[in-house]
Amino acid sequence: MLRRLAEYTFNNAYLLLSAMALFWAGNQVLGRAVAGHIPPVAFAFLRWSLATVFVLPFAMPYLRRDWPVVRETWPMLAFLGVTGGGAFNTLQYIGLNYTTALNSLVLNSTGPVLIAIACVFLFNDRITHRQIIGTLISLAGVLVVVSRGDLGALLTLTLNRGDLLILLGMVITAIYTAYLRLRPRIEWITFLFWMFLASAVFNLPLVLIEIFVFEKVVQPTLFTLLAIGYVSIFPSILAYLFFARGVDLIGGVRAGIFMHLVPLFGALLAIWLLEEPLALFHVVGFALILAGVTLTSRKP
Repeated sequence: MLRRLAEYTFNNAYLLLSAMALFWAGNQVLGRAVAGHIPPVAFAFLRWSLATVFVLPFAMPYLRRDWPVVRETWPMLAFLGVTGGGAFNTLQYIGLNYTTALNSLVLNSTGPVLIAIACVFLFNDRITHRQIIGTLISLAGVLVVVSRGDLGALLTLTLNRGDLLILLGMVITAIYTAYLRLRPRIEWITFLFWMFLASAVFNLPLVLIEIFVFEKVVQPTLFTLLAIGYVSIFPSILAYLFFARGVDLIGGVRAGIFMHLVPLFGALLAIWLLEEPLALFHVVGFALILAGVTLTSRKP
């Protein structure tokens, strides 16, 4: 029974990508919450280091068997690790220290658009009119939610260095998503192990600079330890597995649109955990996001 349920879930892109969006929403909330408590590069380094340690026992039975493929394809594994995790999340965490929550949410909403552009530009993917319309509808819903119904507020946004770092991170993750189709055909747990290891190695020299040059260190409290534990498991191991599998099942463009569920889940978490009142703009925004995601993710 449990085996069949697991197989059904792992072959259902919509469930996997929805769960991915929920976990990444939690990551964005924590990324803002830990600013000032955990240095951004250290946060990224500890996230990927712990994720590597957590998956190692499960990957051990497959590492030797997959080694011939890994040895031949390690440049692609390293590239996916750096673009998908190492560089992307480090830029996001640094950027969150210099910008507002509104700016970061607006910039993150460019993800599906950038993914579509990357897939077309790098691999000549075909984008249908329905996918374009669906992406624009869900983007409109995201903007309604993040602006809290005041779309005029978006006209007053100004970009700072944090915003530019977040936008660069979104461009990098779009390239990662496009190149996921070239993922070496090894066991999923093996892929995650090498990807997380590459992300940690990428961040190692950066965290040493952060410690010894900028003299920034982690403040070990129960909150920071729980935050590091959460981002190591849910937005890392589970979300990256679910996203990569979703791209495998339905392609980068259709999978990328599920990133627009991140602000939806973020708002729902705020309503549930922070007791933020449910407003009309929530309902309108949620409806537009769900309509756009449904339209874009349908089979051509």
